[in-house]
Amino acid sequence: DPVLRDLLFFRGLLRRAACLRGCGPAAPSRYRLGEELDREFLKRSPYNSLQGGSYHSHWLSKLMRCHLGAGCPSPSHGDHWDFELLPSFLCIPLQSEFRLGVRFYTEEQPSAAILHLEKALQEYFVADTECRALCEGPYDYEGYNYLEYNADLFQAITDHYMQVLSCKQGCVTELALQPGREKPLEDFLPSHFNYLQFAYYNNGNYEKAIECAKTYLLFFPNDEVMNQNLAYYTAVLGENLAGPIQPREEIQRYHQRSLMEKELLFFSYDVFGIPFVDPDTWTPKEVIPKRLREKQKVERETAARISEEIGNLMKEIETLVEEKAKESADMSKFIREGGPLVYKGASVTMNSKTLNGSQRVVVDGVLSAEECQELQRLTNAAASAGDGYRGKTSPHTPSETFYGVTVLKALKVSQEGKVPLQSAYLYYNVTEKLRHMMESYFRLEVPLHFSYSHLVCRTAIEEKQEGRSDNSHEVHVDNCILNAEALVCVKEPPAYTFRDYSAILYLNGDFEGGAFYFTELDAKTETAEVQPQCGRAVGFSSGSENPHGVKAVTKGQRCAIALWFTLDPRHSER
Repeated sequence: DPVLRDLLFFRGLLRRAACLRGCGPAAPSRYRLGEELDREFLKRSPYNSLQGGSYHSHWLSKLMRCHLGAGCPSPSHGDHWDFELLPSFLCIPLQSEFRLGVRFYTEEQPSAAILHLEKALQEYFVADTECRALCEGPYDYEGYNYLEYNADLFQAITDHYMQVLSCKQGCVTELALQPGREKPLEDFLPSHFNYLQFAYYNNGNYEKAIECAKTYLLFFPNDEVMNQNLAYYTAVLGENLAGPIQPREEIQRYHQRSLMEKELLFFSYDVFGIPFVDPDTWTPKEVIPKRLREKQKVERETAARISEEIGNLMKEIETLVEEKAKESADMSKFIREGGPLVYKGASVTMNSKTLNGSQRVVVDGVLSAEECQELQRLTNAAASAGDGYRGKTSPHTPSETFYGVTVLKALKVSQEGKVPLQSAYLYYNVTEKLRHMMESYFRLEVPLHFSYSHLVCRTAIEEKQEGRSDNSHEVHVDNCILNAEALVCVKEPPAYTFRDYSAILYLNGDFEGGAFYFTELDAKTETAEVQPQCGRAVGFSSGSENPHGVKAVTKGQRCAIALWFTLDPRHSER
């Protein structure tokens, strides 16, 4: 009989209300906090006031206590502060035990981790019970005036009960909040069992490891890693012993109760339009009514589409801003560069504007014809095959051989009498000359340091020139890894990320091919070309703004001094 069923239900309800009313006047319930005061304590405002007052009263221990009211004290600080003085309400025991358990877990101390994580679970359900009890207060009319609220018996019961259930579900978030952090820990309760199953395994307790793994799988039954762990523990312990082990009863009851509450809340959302935001990630989709799932799917798709449109619009705006910023930056670079070359006889023949880029320059007259010839003779006498390329004689192309010599090696060879000392000094002095030119022309506020100096000649191998389509040196960037397809340059090792400026000083032009050229980031679109000749230097910044390469040397020998500079003295070669 429905009427009799209703009477029995309300009889139980009335008796419970009478019981609660009897508890009302008792000491614990005498003083009821308002919502505004609750919010102030959640923000920990009283502790800020106490901190200030303690400071002015010179109560150091009280000051320390209130200062730490914003967060749980760390056990590692125990040598400095007496944490026995701390009021217990400043730090939730649940969070304190959990943090200790995780710390011992990461330090591979499974016994200590188990002790604190199990204690955290006990504290969790104490805190959960208290939190849920606080939800059973008066009905909060929220947005509308209680005088205008007009609901029949069952609608009023529904409104109030759904508000209570929603509050109780919110305890999941409340308990997962850590002092000092804005966002709660995700999947806080299940994470206890994730830690525990592995801690018990490391402690050799397979029964408990299986129990915790099965408990975790209540929440995430399809978790691949946990299922693999469970299978392993079962195999070690044996199916006959592992099979009867069940998830923890308390968690089974919690899980079942939570699902029933969610079903009611989602039903209320679907039928009455009372909003509910699920705090858990583990809720099965079957709990949500089909119509509501479809509605949420449409809302997500609409939100995604709007988000995509906004994203595209923002990208367009960013592109416009970047283009304007690039124009401004390029202009400032043009204005900034162009300082004096310091040395007589040297002159700028091409600058960034004529080279269609930024931080680029071509200087002629750096060396005389006699100096070029002397340095070429030095190369042929002192250079060795593959020097500077880990012994590889053809490091960039099989159609050319490379011979090189560093400044240090040239000086050593000259001291041994194999080459004239003046030739080695010329090599050294001309690199210093070019360094000063680069500093001055680009108006650098800090000095350049040599990262690497290399006099290298590349010679075309006659029998390997027919049908050749490769470069002498493919397009690259000096301080980052160029991904031409993605139009990005990643500044990370093995790239020489500390290099800031580069320069090449040519010793001759009596060969075929071998032109130096700049490109866009796609490594295909050529922006400028420089033909080598005696005494000509090309200088540029080493970043992604200056991808460059060397075209194939098809006949003869091309010699040049390659220099890389850094603004960081820690990477200086000298």
